[in-house]
Amino acid sequence: MSKVVELPMGKRKPLYRFFEVLPLALSVGAIVLLFVFSAISSISGSIYLLLIVIMNFVKAMGIIVRTIQGYKVLKAGMLVDWWQRLEDLREPEQSYERLSGEKSDEYEYAQHLYNLKRLSEQPKSERYDVDGVWHAVIVTMYNESIDVLRPTLKCVAGSDFDLKKMIIVIAYEERGGADAEKVAKTLEKEFGKTFGGFVLSKHPDGVKGEVVGKGANLTFAGHKLQEYVDERGIDYGDVIITSLDCDNKPDKSYFSQVAYEYCVRDDREKLSFQPISLFTNNIWDAPAVSRVIGCMNSFWNIICTMRPHILRNFASHSQPMKALVGMNFWSVRTIVEDGHQYWRSLFYFDGEYDVVPIRSAIYQDAVLSDTLWKTLKAQWVQLRRWDYGASDVAYVATYMLSKKRKIKMASLFPKFVRLLDGHVTLAAMAPIVAFGGWVPLLFNIGTRDLLSHNLPSVVSMIQFIAAIGLCVSILISIKLLPPRPAKYKRSKSVIMVLQWVISPIISIAYSSFCAFYAQFRLASGNYMEKFDVTEKVVKK
Repeated sequence: MSKVVELPMGKRKPLYRFFEVLPLALSVGAIVLLFVFSAISSISGSIYLLLIVIMNFVKAMGIIVRTIQGYKVLKAGMLVDWWQRLEDLREPEQSYERLSGEKSDEYEYAQHLYNLKRLSEQPKSERYDVDGVWHAVIVTMYNESIDVLRPTLKCVAGSDFDLKKMIIVIAYEERGGADAEKVAKTLEKEFGKTFGGFVLSKHPDGVKGEVVGKGANLTFAGHKLQEYVDERGIDYGDVIITSLDCDNKPDKSYFSQVAYEYCVRDDREKLSFQPISLFTNNIWDAPAVSRVIGCMNSFWNIICTMRPHILRNFASHSQPMKALVGMNFWSVRTIVEDGHQYWRSLFYFDGEYDVVPIRSAIYQDAVLSDTLWKTLKAQWVQLRRWDYGASDVAYVATYMLSKKRKIKMASLFPKFVRLLDGHVTLAAMAPIVAFGGWVPLLFNIGTRDLLSHNLPSVVSMIQFIAAIGLCVSILISIKLLPPRPAKYKRSKSVIMVLQWVISPIISIAYSSFCAFYAQFRLASGNYMEKFDVTEKVVKK
């Protein structure tokens, strides 16, 4: 294990600044190159555009396949009785003897048998004690109402895991004022006796060396939890910490599944556990823009769970307390503490760190405010904050080029390329694909080149074929929907399908522009050092 590599604050070194500018330079460069090639000749411009369109088409087809696979895996994983599988680990010899003769198409049944067999062959002294597992849940809040937080605590209380082996930490901000403290104390009064432990953590405002963000609140709450655990003599190695936003509702099997994965792995300290975030809590109440963006984000989270090599910490996730204490919990220097935690952990463990996909959902809110305009603005604020994850490009690149690097270049470089490519693609590809078909022709008016003349039609045809694949996403989005509330007519279900017509507009107006905005802030040195909280509104 290495010393924790922290993000710089204040003035950056020239090399660091170079990599902070790089995402914007490549994003703008990808668009500029289309004009440059088109100015040279219509053929070169057309070929450049076709290569990009075909590359994106292939990616789109892969995304559709992964979405279907991921949806099936999610559904299969959520049908498993993970609490029973956890119970099977108590006496692995007996459980293996009882289950090995049975046939089942249950999700990862063969893997469960393998785990039981392997544990039964180990001496009891080397097995991890299932009874020792504790879950600590840190619920972060700022100024949200009790109507937002109470359902979250009720959902956690509905878990099939032993509630007396769970510790709840309500992490609220001093800058949230008296109302935030009142909400925290109300929750303690209502749920304090439901769980094995209940801790209130009030993060002070204006701490030197911290950006105003969720990471600082989480880390302060982590130290409060550490004090609580120390007082009760609980071993750090027995505690799994889960961070939840105030609107997050984990599936009832989530904590049991995480505990199961934790118990059957020997390298448990060097792991984190990532559920699938589905933005469906209030999907029927949210406007079309928020619904489509929420569904797109849900699809991406489903896809990532099928591609472990690109799986990163996102939003709510779980990590062993022993590891978190060693690395001083989360970073207090970034507004994107979730994604950054992956790189921070990877460097801390010298590359021996993995994110384990959890086949269970944590349901989150789509963006919803009091009015449509406020909702549209809040959605923009949320996406630009997420896209500021481009700040990790410089963080990873400078570590990769550092003499202190202990991770093999062959392992780290592909991760860096995927990180950089993801942010450039998010910013540049939508406008190129949407409008690029006309550029070679406009730069070469009067040309007789058939490729240039037919390019808009060719691009449109490829987009049409990709749109057929979009129908698959629409069908899956319908299956992910919670039951339609009685207050809405059946016609609302039709709107849920028709809303996808605006997805190309959203890709440019939100996804692309937010990415460019975040990259510009980073490149100009006008750093985003305040976590703009997304307003949570409960529609009654």
